[in-house]
Amino acid sequence: MEQEPSNIADLEQERPKRARGIYLLPNLFTTAALFAGFYAVLAAMNDQFEKAAIAIFVAMVLDGLDGRVARLTNTQTAFGAEYDSLSDMVAFGLAPSLVMYEWGLHTLGKLGWLAAFIYTAGAALRLARFNSQLDTADKRYFTGLPSPSAAAIMAGFVWVVFDNALPDGVFAWPAMLLTAAAGLLMVSNIRYHSFKQIDLKGKVPFVVVVAVMLAFAVILSEPPIVLFALFLAYTLSGPLLASRRMLGRSRGGGEQPPAEQG
Repeated sequence: MEQEPSNIADLEQERPKRARGIYLLPNLFTTAALFAGFYAVLAAMNDQFEKAAIAIFVAMVLDGLDGRVARLTNTQTAFGAEYDSLSDMVAFGLAPSLVMYEWGLHTLGKLGWLAAFIYTAGAALRLARFNSQLDTADKRYFTGLPSPSAAAIMAGFVWVVFDNALPDGVFAWPAMLLTAAAGLLMVSNIRYHSFKQIDLKGKVPFVVVVAVMLAFAVILSEPPIVLFALFLAYTLSGPLLASRRMLGRSRGGGEQPPAEQG
Protein backbone atom coordinates (compact mmCIF):
# COMPACT_ATOMS: atom_id res chain seq x y z
CA MET A 1 0.00 0.00 0.00
CA GLU A 2 1.38 3.40 -1.01
CA GLN A 3 2.07 5.95 1.69
CA GLU A 4 0.57 9.42 1.42
CA PRO A 5 2.90 12.42 1.42
CA SER A 6 3.68 13.43 4.98
CA ASN A 7 3.95 17.21 4.52
CA ILE A 8 3.33 20.11 2.15
CA ALA A 9 6.85 19.91 0.73
CA ASP A 10 6.18 16.40 -0.52
CA LEU A 11 2.93 17.58 -2.11
CA GLU A 12 4.75 20.38 -3.93
CA GLN A 13 7.33 17.93 -5.23
CA GLU A 14 4.72 15.51 -6.56
CA ARG A 15 2.57 18.24 -8.15
CA PRO A 16 3.43 18.60 -11.88
CA LYS A 17 5.05 21.89 -12.73
CA ARG A 18 3.29 24.16 -15.23
CA ALA A 19 5.17 24.76 -18.41
CA ARG A 20 5.93 28.42 -18.85
CA GLY A 21 6.12 30.14 -22.21
CA ILE A 22 3.92 30.81 -25.23
CA TYR A 23 3.01 28.81 -28.30
CA LEU A 24 5.20 29.85 -31.20
CA LEU A 25 3.20 28.99 -34.33
CA PRO A 26 -0.02 31.03 -33.89
CA ASN A 27 1.88 33.96 -32.42
CA LEU A 28 4.17 34.00 -35.45
CA PHE A 29 1.14 34.72 -37.64
CA THR A 30 -0.03 37.40 -35.20
CA THR A 31 3.43 39.01 -35.23
CA ALA A 32 3.48 38.93 -39.02
CA ALA A 33 0.07 40.66 -39.13
CA LEU A 34 1.38 43.27 -36.70
CA PHE A 35 4.43 43.85 -38.90
CA ALA A 36 2.22 44.21 -41.99
CA GLY A 37 0.24 46.96 -40.26
CA PHE A 38 3.45 48.65 -39.15
CA TYR A 39 4.85 48.44 -42.68
CA ALA A 40 1.65 49.98 -44.09
CA VAL A 41 2.23 53.07 -41.93
CA LEU A 42 5.86 53.34 -43.04
CA ALA A 43 4.91 52.93 -46.70
CA ALA A 44 2.25 55.65 -46.43
CA MET A 45 4.76 58.04 -44.83
CA ASN A 46 6.94 57.54 -47.92
CA ASP A 47 4.01 58.05 -50.35
CA GLN A 48 4.02 54.36 -51.33
CA PHE A 49 0.25 54.00 -51.00
CA GLU A 50 -0.10 50.92 -53.19
CA LYS A 51 2.32 49.01 -50.95
CA ALA A 52 0.51 50.34 -47.88
CA ALA A 53 -2.85 49.08 -49.13
CA ILE A 54 -1.45 45.68 -50.05
CA ALA A 55 0.17 45.39 -46.60
CA ILE A 56 -3.22 45.91 -44.92
CA PHE A 57 -4.77 43.15 -47.03
CA VAL A 58 -1.83 40.87 -46.18
CA ALA A 59 -2.47 41.62 -42.50
CA MET A 60 -6.08 40.52 -43.00
CA VAL A 61 -5.00 37.15 -44.40
CA LEU A 62 -2.50 36.59 -41.57
CA ASP A 63 -5.07 37.63 -38.96
CA GLY A 64 -7.49 35.04 -40.30
CA LEU A 65 -4.81 32.35 -40.21
CA ASP A 66 -3.55 32.82 -36.65
CA GLY A 67 -6.89 31.98 -35.06
CA ARG A 68 -7.47 28.96 -37.28
CA VAL A 69 -3.96 27.67 -36.66
CA ALA A 70 -4.48 28.05 -32.90
CA ARG A 71 -7.74 26.10 -33.05
CA LEU A 72 -6.36 23.37 -35.30
CA THR A 73 -3.27 22.86 -33.14
CA ASN A 74 -5.17 23.33 -29.86
CA THR A 75 -2.84 26.17 -28.83
CA GLN A 76 -5.42 28.78 -27.84
CA THR A 77 -4.35 30.85 -24.83
CA ALA A 78 -5.41 34.05 -23.09
CA PHE A 79 -2.06 35.58 -24.05
CA GLY A 80 -2.69 34.81 -27.72
CA ALA A 81 -6.14 36.41 -27.59
CA GLU A 82 -4.81 39.59 -26.01
CA TYR A 83 -1.86 39.75 -28.40
CA ASP A 84 -4.21 39.28 -31.35
CA SER A 85 -6.37 42.20 -30.19
CA LEU A 86 -3.35 44.48 -29.90
CA SER A 87 -2.19 43.41 -33.35
CA ASP A 88 -5.66 44.09 -34.77
CA MET A 89 -5.66 47.57 -33.26
CA VAL A 90 -2.43 48.42 -35.07
CA ALA A 91 -3.17 46.68 -38.38
CA PHE A 92 -6.90 47.50 -38.69
CA GLY A 93 -7.36 50.48 -36.39
CA LEU A 94 -4.31 52.71 -36.58
CA ALA A 95 -2.73 51.79 -39.93
CA PRO A 96 -5.79 52.36 -42.19
CA SER A 97 -6.57 55.75 -40.64
CA LEU A 98 -2.96 56.92 -40.98
CA VAL A 99 -2.74 55.64 -44.56
CA MET A 100 -5.95 57.45 -45.46
CA TYR A 101 -4.78 60.62 -43.71
CA GLU A 102 -1.39 60.65 -45.42
CA TRP A 103 -3.04 59.94 -48.76
CA GLY A 104 -5.74 62.61 -48.85
CA LEU A 105 -7.34 63.56 -45.53
CA HIS A 106 -4.49 65.88 -44.59
CA THR A 107 -5.66 68.29 -47.29
CA LEU A 108 -8.91 68.85 -45.37
CA GLY A 109 -7.24 70.21 -42.24
CA LYS A 110 -9.06 69.57 -38.97
CA LEU A 111 -11.89 67.69 -40.65
CA GLY A 112 -9.37 65.25 -42.05
CA TRP A 113 -7.69 64.33 -38.79
CA LEU A 114 -11.05 64.31 -37.01
CA ALA A 115 -12.38 61.70 -39.44
CA ALA A 116 -9.19 59.67 -39.00
CA PHE A 117 -9.60 59.82 -35.23
CA ILE A 118 -13.25 58.74 -35.42
CA TYR A 119 -12.14 55.67 -37.34
CA THR A 120 -9.31 54.86 -34.90
CA ALA A 121 -11.53 55.32 -31.85
CA GLY A 122 -14.27 53.25 -33.47
CA ALA A 123 -11.83 50.38 -34.07
CA ALA A 124 -10.62 50.50 -30.45
CA LEU A 125 -14.18 50.48 -29.09
CA ARG A 126 -15.17 47.74 -31.52
CA LEU A 127 -12.34 45.46 -30.36
CA ALA A 128 -13.04 46.17 -26.68
CA ARG A 129 -16.74 45.36 -27.10
CA PHE A 130 -15.96 42.22 -29.07
CA ASN A 131 -13.64 40.92 -26.34
CA SER A 132 -16.10 41.71 -23.55
CA GLN A 133 -18.99 39.92 -25.32
CA LEU A 134 -16.99 36.98 -26.63
CA ASP A 135 -18.71 34.38 -24.43
CA THR A 136 -22.28 35.65 -24.87
CA ALA A 137 -22.43 36.86 -28.47
CA ASP A 138 -24.20 34.96 -31.24
CA LYS A 139 -21.45 33.26 -33.24
CA ARG A 140 -23.41 33.64 -36.47
CA TYR A 141 -23.21 37.43 -36.44
CA PHE A 142 -20.85 40.28 -35.64
CA THR A 143 -22.25 43.29 -33.79
CA GLY A 144 -20.94 46.21 -35.78
CA LEU A 145 -18.72 46.16 -38.83
CA PRO A 146 -15.65 43.96 -38.19
CA SER A 147 -12.45 45.97 -38.04
CA PRO A 148 -10.69 43.92 -40.79
CA SER A 149 -13.58 44.66 -43.18
CA ALA A 150 -13.49 48.35 -42.28
CA ALA A 151 -9.75 48.37 -42.92
CA ALA A 152 -10.32 46.63 -46.26
CA ILE A 153 -12.67 49.30 -47.64
CA MET A 154 -10.26 52.01 -46.48
CA ALA A 155 -7.24 50.34 -48.09
CA GLY A 156 -9.26 49.34 -51.15
CA PHE A 157 -10.44 52.90 -51.71
CA VAL A 158 -6.90 54.28 -51.58
CA TRP A 159 -5.63 51.46 -53.80
CA VAL A 160 -8.30 52.02 -56.47
CA VAL A 161 -7.70 55.78 -56.69
CA PHE A 162 -3.92 55.43 -56.63
CA ASP A 163 -3.81 52.52 -59.09
CA ASN A 164 -5.95 54.36 -61.63
CA ALA A 165 -3.97 57.63 -61.22
CA LEU A 166 -7.10 59.55 -60.24
CA PRO A 167 -6.68 63.05 -58.74
CA ASP A 168 -6.42 62.89 -54.97
CA GLY A 169 -8.08 66.24 -54.32
CA VAL A 170 -11.32 65.19 -56.01
CA PHE A 171 -11.70 62.18 -53.70
CA ALA A 172 -10.65 63.79 -50.42
CA TRP A 173 -14.22 64.57 -49.34
CA PRO A 174 -15.58 61.11 -50.26
CA ALA A 175 -12.60 59.64 -48.39
CA MET A 176 -13.51 61.66 -45.30
CA LEU A 177 -17.11 60.47 -45.41
CA LEU A 178 -16.02 56.87 -45.96
CA THR A 179 -13.56 57.03 -43.06
CA ALA A 180 -16.07 58.49 -40.61
CA ALA A 181 -18.82 56.11 -41.75
CA ALA A 182 -16.56 53.07 -41.32
CA GLY A 183 -15.65 54.19 -37.80
CA LEU A 184 -19.30 54.69 -36.83
CA LEU A 185 -20.39 51.39 -38.36
CA MET A 186 -17.84 49.56 -36.22
CA VAL A 187 -19.48 50.81 -33.02
CA SER A 188 -23.05 50.47 -34.28
CA ASN A 189 -25.45 47.69 -33.27
CA ILE A 190 -25.93 46.60 -36.89
CA ARG A 191 -25.39 42.88 -37.32
CA TYR A 192 -23.14 41.39 -39.98
CA HIS A 193 -22.89 37.76 -40.98
CA SER A 194 -19.76 36.14 -39.55
CA PHE A 195 -19.79 33.12 -41.91
CA LYS A 196 -18.42 31.03 -39.01
CA GLN A 197 -21.10 28.42 -39.64
CA ILE A 198 -19.39 27.44 -42.89
CA ASP A 199 -17.80 24.01 -42.43
CA LEU A 200 -14.37 24.13 -44.03
CA LYS A 201 -13.54 20.58 -42.95
CA GLY A 202 -16.54 18.89 -44.55
CA LYS A 203 -16.90 17.64 -48.10
CA VAL A 204 -18.24 19.95 -50.79
CA PRO A 205 -19.39 19.36 -54.38
CA PHE A 206 -16.75 19.63 -57.09
CA VAL A 207 -18.44 22.71 -58.51
CA VAL A 208 -17.55 24.61 -55.31
CA VAL A 209 -13.84 24.09 -56.01
CA VAL A 210 -14.35 25.40 -59.55
CA ALA A 211 -16.19 28.44 -58.18
CA VAL A 212 -13.33 29.18 -55.78
CA MET A 213 -10.83 28.98 -58.65
CA LEU A 214 -12.93 31.37 -60.72
CA ALA A 215 -13.19 33.75 -57.76
CA PHE A 216 -9.40 33.82 -57.42
CA ALA A 217 -9.09 34.47 -61.15
CA VAL A 218 -11.51 37.41 -60.96
CA ILE A 219 -9.67 38.90 -57.97
CA LEU A 220 -6.27 38.56 -59.64
CA SER A 221 -7.56 40.16 -62.85
CA GLU A 222 -8.13 43.52 -61.11
CA PRO A 223 -7.30 43.25 -57.38
CA PRO A 224 -7.98 46.87 -56.29
CA ILE A 225 -11.44 47.17 -57.85
CA VAL A 226 -12.61 43.64 -57.05
CA LEU A 227 -11.48 43.67 -53.42
CA PHE A 228 -12.89 47.13 -52.79
CA ALA A 229 -16.21 46.15 -54.40
CA LEU A 230 -16.45 42.93 -52.37
CA PHE A 231 -15.84 44.57 -49.01
CA LEU A 232 -17.99 47.57 -49.87
CA ALA A 233 -20.85 45.17 -50.65
CA TYR A 234 -20.28 43.42 -47.31
CA THR A 235 -20.24 46.79 -45.52
CA LEU A 236 -23.53 47.82 -47.11
CA SER A 237 -25.13 44.43 -46.44
CA GLY A 238 -25.45 45.19 -42.74
CA PRO A 239 -27.54 48.39 -43.03
CA LEU A 240 -29.59 46.87 -45.87
CA LEU A 241 -30.46 43.75 -43.86
CA ALA A 242 -31.21 45.87 -40.79
CA SER A 243 -33.57 48.06 -42.85
CA ARG A 244 -35.24 44.95 -44.24
CA ARG A 245 -35.79 43.55 -40.74
CA MET A 246 -37.20 46.86 -39.49
CA LEU A 247 -39.53 47.06 -42.49
CA GLY A 248 -40.68 43.49 -41.87
CA ARG A 249 -41.40 44.23 -38.19
CA SER A 250 -43.32 47.40 -39.03
CA ARG A 251 -45.46 45.52 -41.51
CA GLY A 252 -46.02 42.71 -39.06
CA GLY A 253 -46.95 45.14 -36.30
CA GLY A 254 -49.54 46.82 -38.48
CA GLU A 255 -51.38 43.57 -39.12
CA GLN A 256 -54.20 42.73 -36.75
CA PRO A 257 -54.06 39.23 -35.23
CA PRO A 258 -56.90 36.92 -36.25
CA ALA A 259 -59.89 36.92 -33.89
CA GLU A 260 -60.21 33.91 -31.64
CA GLN A 261 -63.19 31.69 -32.28
CA GLY A 262 -65.54 31.16 -29.35
